[in-house]
Amino acid sequence: MSDDTPKTPKLPPSAPRRDGGDGAVVVERKRARTKPPGLYQVVLLNDDYTPMEFVVMVLQHFFQHDVDTATHIMLKIHHEGRGVCGVYTKDVAATKVELVLAAARRDGHPLQCIMEAA
Repeated sequence: MSDDTPKTPKLPPSAPRRDGGDGAVVVERKRARTKPPGLYQVVLLNDDYTPMEFVVMVLQHFFQHDVDTATHIMLKIHHEGRGVCGVYTKDVAATKVELVLAAARRDGHPLQCIMEAA
């Protein structure tokens, strides 16, 4: 005895079945939520050997600060031991750290530059 009527496929018990009676299943699409990228601050650390003029030049050249702002940050580094140069996404912050360290080594200065989560 063969039955030629088409059979509707069985759905797993966890899948909700919403049909209008014709056997069609409607699946709702969830909206994907993306988080903004994490931010990192680039920090210069004080040492007793790097000239203040070099630190000001680094702040102007690599972080686009004007002379007054660069001088203010440099004095903060000098008095407090560290100063935030800027806040960037992870890749940009890592690149800026590498550029600053390369420039300091090229000029023979022990200037330290790090990045940390903001």
